[in-house]
Amino acid sequence: MRTIIHTEHAPEAIGPYAQAVTAGNLVFTSGQIALDPQTGTICGDTIEEQTHRVCQNLREVLAAANSSLSDAVKTVCYLSDMENFAAFNAVYAQYFTTTPARSCVQAARLPKDVLVEIDVVALTKNA
Repeated sequence: MRTIIHTEHAPEAIGPYAQAVTAGNLVFTSGQIALDPQTGTICGDTIEEQTHRVCQNLREVLAAANSSLSDAVKTVCYLSDMENFAAFNAVYAQYFTTTPARSCVQAARLPKDVLVEIDVVALTKNA
């Protein structure tokens, strides 16, 4: 069974996709960027500020899917500049305390020219 996940506590999708989709006991989030859910504006100018907002958005999307950051099994992280890797990791580690598998790559350009985007695969209690 496949379920579309939506919450008003995270930014609306800015294209033809869902915030997340569940399939069986897994939830797959779309990439989250540092958008304020209420205003749709980018939050922060630094990698630290943007990473906090991205992780907060992901926490809300996962909660809507009956999941959490601690249920994450895989993340994919996109950075606009690998020079930000250490600062990004310092914030990321505050949220992903169960150390899921992860890929982290530098992307030539991210939506709205943000510094970071993250997507998550996590276990959900919905199955």
